[in-house]
Amino acid sequence: MNSYSLIERFEHFLSESLPRVQSFHPHFDKALREMVDVGGKRFRPLLLLSVVEVEAPLLVDNALHVALGLEIMHTYSLIHDDLPCMDDAPLRRGHPTLHVSYDETTAVLIGDALNTHAFHLIAHAPLDASVRIELVSILARDAGVYGMVLGQAIDCFFEDKKLDLEQLRFLHVHKTAKLIAASLAMGAVIAGLDKTIREHLYAFGITLGLLFQVQDDIIDATLSSEEAGKPTMNDGHKNSFVTLLGLEGAIQQKTALLDTLDAALEQLDASLAFRLGHIIETYFKR
Repeated sequence: MNSYSLIERFEHFLSESLPRVQSFHPHFDKALREMVDVGGKRFRPLLLLSVVEVEAPLLVDNALHVALGLEIMHTYSLIHDDLPCMDDAPLRRGHPTLHVSYDETTAVLIGDALNTHAFHLIAHAPLDASVRIELVSILARDAGVYGMVLGQAIDCFFEDKKLDLEQLRFLHVHKTAKLIAASLAMGAVIAGLDKTIREHLYAFGITLGLLFQVQDDIIDATLSSEEAGKPTMNDGHKNSFVTLLGLEGAIQQKTALLDTLDAALEQLDASLAFRLGHIIETYFKR
């Protein structure tokens, strides 16, 4: 199955499985699904499902529950990242952000709800209990205080305070790369891959996550808001690879990260290396 078919399969599952909550609140139920349902790259679910599809294809249907939990966790982070107290962004995925469509309280609570619902989905996935526990542990680690939340705290605190390259990498390893690395590691856990391969995939994911961030910084500097589906030319106060290194320096970083990933692919079995290499080529053309 190619990457596009896998995403189509995921999108169908997502549309059938998003939470629906009946109450007399005028818009909670709609808002709960809105930012998940408006689209996105689905990059993290694709990574997880690709590992499973290559290594244990009979488990793809089971893994869809976990992939949705991962995408919902990512969407919560975007909702909170866009809040007035953080980036104060009016647009995400080409759609008005929740605090613009409704109010800030709704946006905060929907983010909270999606965060916890991600773990609900994984806890009830049709997988062995030991696998579910390990998946919950990985996601809690890399989306929480040891990963994404720490990265976001550093990102917000150090606005208008220039970091050096090592600090910048630390920021984005935590804010962006660890959840991408977790996607690959979680796929490996579902597929029953051994510890050595899981660790290699996690390290691969950290490099891939840094590449994802560098490209995002380049997009912010070179595309319009309409083209990107979110506000651009917006990183002037942020510590980004473009603000630190300039556009050419960021492009050089992207090339170096692609070269590192090419070398790392050689350590994987041919089928998985081909699939991940295709994803890299699709999302990060040189």
